[in-house]
This record gives sequence, structure tokens and C-alpha cells, in this order.
Amino acid sequence: MEEDCRPLLSSEQQTAESYSQRGSTDSLDFRAKRPFFVEPRNIVGDVPQERVSAEAAILNSRVHYYSRLTASSDRLLSPPDHVIPHTEEIYIYSPLGTAFKVTGSDHSSKNPSFITIFAIWNTMMGTSILSIPWGIKQAGFTLGIIILILTGLLMLYCCYIVLKSPKNIPYIDTSDWEFPDVCRYYFGKFGQWSSLVFSMVSLIGAMVVYWVLMSNFLYNSGQFIYNYSHNVNMSDSEFGTNGSDRVICPFPNTKHEGNHTVSTLFLTASGNDTSASTFEHWWSKTNTIPLYLIILLLPLLCFRSASFFARFTFLGTISVVYLISLVTIKAVRLGFHLQFHWFDYTQFYLPEFRTLFPQFTGVLTLAFFIHNCIITLMKSNKHQENNVRDLSVAYLLVGITYLYVGVLIFAAFPSPPLSKDCIEPNFLDNFPTSDVMVFVARGFLLFQMITVYPLLGYLVRVQVMGQIFGNHYPSFFHVLALNILIVGAGVLMAKFYTNIGSIIRFSGATCGLALVFVFPSLVHMISLKRQGLLRWPSALFHSFLILLGMANLLGQFFM
Repeated sequence: MEEDCRPLLSSEQQTAESYSQRGSTDSLDFRAKRPFFVEPRNIVGDVPQERVSAEAAILNSRVHYYSRLTASSDRLLSPPDHVIPHTEEIYIYSPLGTAFKVTGSDHSSKNPSFITIFAIWNTMMGTSILSIPWGIKQAGFTLGIIILILTGLLMLYCCYIVLKSPKNIPYIDTSDWEFPDVCRYYFGKFGQWSSLVFSMVSLIGAMVVYWVLMSNFLYNSGQFIYNYSHNVNMSDSEFGTNGSDRVICPFPNTKHEGNHTVSTLFLTASGNDTSASTFEHWWSKTNTIPLYLIILLLPLLCFRSASFFARFTFLGTISVVYLISLVTIKAVRLGFHLQFHWFDYTQFYLPEFRTLFPQFTGVLTLAFFIHNCIITLMKSNKHQENNVRDLSVAYLLVGITYLYVGVLIFAAFPSPPLSKDCIEPNFLDNFPTSDVMVFVARGFLLFQMITVYPLLGYLVRVQVMGQIFGNHYPSFFHVLALNILIVGAGVLMAKFYTNIGSIIRFSGATCGLALVFVFPSLVHMISLKRQGLLRWPSALFHSFLILLGMANLLGQFFM
């Protein structure tokens, strides 16, 4: 009798043991008793507290019966899935005879497939897009296109494994799990901490690249404003073309370019050498600009919440769209300059197949990397049955975007008079500071990165501080110390090593080894083995993926 008096939705806490034995497929509190289903035709009246019919009361008795069986230690006595309806179709029965509709907290935030695809595309479109033409140059034009397509397919497959990995774990509710939780389930604390470390490599690597690029964009923007206001002409100090759409080679390769060298600044109009040298002293790309950014960005990193900066994420989309437009206009004006020499160097052209191709695979590993947040992104998809299709479409769009930018920049690079070997890791550096369209692109990217950088720092802080101290903001001094380490890494790179292509390829290959190749492949094989479905072709293929990830990382040190 006492049991009958208890409310159906009990807030009573149960032990962890009974919770793990019961399991549940419901999206409500798993430690509470299940609500029951009332069909719309059984709701009487249209008032805020709708009355339920006698048939609805029978349904209540049925679920109450299941609730009593669930008290047993045998999980097989839990209510079967077909008895429990979707969250939006559930009503909570009250002893007073009223029914309250359960509105899932996340139902209103579900997105259609189009929004989900766009969110994945927007998340993946980062700074790597600036290095794709350089990567194609390192691999060779033909081999670079092949590698881009194959790497995209492999990354898509590994991302698919990550996406479905929580659903392959039986008898445990994994609705709130992320991939580090899956790694903890299969590999214990080692899996949890190692996945965290490699995730930090990708985030901190991105922050270092951002610092180098922000220093670059701020320097060139300031240089443009100074040159324009003082009528300074840089055309005679830069080795490049002389057309209306100038292209320059900042570091001409004497092996292919003869005796050309980079000259010093040449002033063609009013202005004296003293003011120019003073400006260069205080506005240096490697000596002063990285330090100026500390004044702006270090305080922003210490904010408790990064919600303010999240409002500016749309700038990333605007920047990418503008970059694509810029690339299209430049390609139309410059035309295509291609010759196919399969294995031999020429004065202005590169072989179609080069041994430096591992550098491009490292860049692409980070360019296609979204594995550490794909589960979160897909949870908001309205039609969960379309997750695989939407993920595939998103990867297709990302691959097309990278191909479009990389192929057009490489093909339109004017050879002769310049060699294709002049393509820079940041292809914007191949355009002079005086180029107005490129100046606008740098301005867009600079403002976007200033808003995104604190978001990346917030993600690093939440994961590191949460794991170590159990608190996302243990104290101001803890957060300040972490931020100083992150900023210091960015300043050192911006001062001594500004090749963003190499930074991207090393960080991409490192985090990709664990989160793209090793852990997803091992999780997939272990899951199949426990189900008795693992066959030798699958074992060989996924073992090959692990070896491929290891070769990708090792290749970065020998190229």
C-alpha cells in the first residue's frame, strides 16, 4: 500500500549499482520511474491542465506494473523500448487526474539537416584553408589532388566510427557521452587522459597558428595604412609580377630564380628614411607585433565565460565566403599557368609527384579534423536517422571547398615569371601589402581570429581545469598561469618560426594519430569482437589505418 502512494515520477536517489543494472532508453532522469504515454485522443478538453480519460488510467496501471518489475535486479524486466514513446509524446499522470505534456528540453533546439551540414562545414573551415595551395605544391599538383580526395574519404570514415561508437556500447545509457568517455569505457583512465592530451594538441596548435596569423595580418594591415598615408611604393623592393594583379615571391628560391634577391624598402615619394626606419623598428612582424597582441588578447582569455565571443562566429563564414570570392577573381584575372612534368623539375614548374607529400597529409589531417566534437554537433540534428548522410554531405562540401581554393591558387600562380615553388604556406603572403582586396581579406580574418581565439582558450581551460581540479575556473591565478603558457607558445612561434604550414602539419598529424586513426580503429575492432562480428578483412583494414596514422606522424619529421 505504501508503494501505491508514491508518485510515479519519484525523485528518490538510487545507488549507482542499481542504476547501472537497470539501464534505460529514456531521455528523462534515469533514476526516476518512467512516465506513461497518453494518446492525444485520450486527452479530454483543451485547458492548461487537461483531464485524462479512463483509457489513459489503464495505461498508467500498465506502466506502473513495469515500474514494479524494474525494481528487480534483472534488467530484462525493464519496460521494452516499444512501450516507451518518444519524449514529445509522453504525458506525466497526476493522482489528481491531470496529464502534463513532457516537452524535451532539447527538442526545440533540433536543427534540420541543412543547418547541421552547414554547422559542420563552418566548424571545419579554419586556418588550414590558407595552407592548402602550399600543401598541393609540396605534394605535386596531380598527387596533391589525389591525396586530398583520399585523405578526405579516410577522415570521413574514421569520423563515422567516432559518431556511432557510443551507440555500440550495450546496457549503458550513452546519450550524454563524448568520445573521451567512449575511450574511458574501453581503455580506462589511459584512454580518457590520452584522448584529452591529444585533443589539447589540436586546440593549442590551432591557437599557436592563430597567433602567428594574427601577427601577420596585423603587420600587413598596419603596413598598408602606413604606405598609403605616406605614398610609399613597395613595387621595386619585391620580386614579383608587374601586372594589375601583382603576385610576389617573398623568398625567391635562387635555385630556380637566378640571382634575384629581396631588396630593401624603396621610397618613391615624400617621406624620409628616418621616419620609415622608426616605423619599421616599432612595427616589426616578428619583434613587436606578437607582443602587442598580448595586451589585447591575454585579458580576453581570462574572462569566465566566452559567450560574448560566440556571437561573432558568423564572421568565420563571411571570411571563408570572401576568401572564395577573392580566389575566384584573382584566378580569372591571372589565368591558368600549368605545365605537366611528371617527375622532373623545370625552371618554373614542379613535378606532379613529389616526395614531400607527407607534409600535405599532415595539413589535411587537421583540415578535415572534427572528430573531437562531431558527436556534440550531431546531437542537435532533428533527424538522427540522417546523421551518416549529413556527415558525408558536409565532408563532400569541405573537400570541394579545399579543392577549389587549392587548385585555383596553384593553377593561377603566374609561372613564368615566378616559380610555383614560391607559393607560401599562407597564400595571402603571395600578394603585396598594397593589394586592396587582400587588405580587406586580412582585416576580416584578423577580426574573426580575435573573437575566436578566446573561444579556443575557453575550451582548453574547461577541459584542462575540469580534469585536474574538477572546476572550470578554480581561481584567477590558475587561469592566468594557463593562459600565459598558451600565449607564450604563440609569441615564441610568431617570433622564431612563422611557417604555419609546418605548425599545422605537426599538430594535425599528432592529434590525428590518436583521435582519428588509433582510438577509433581500436574501438571499432573491440566492439565488433565483443559482438562476435570481427572478421579478418576488417581487422586488417583497421590495423592498416593505425599504421597509416603512425606513418603520417613519422613522415613529418623526415620531410
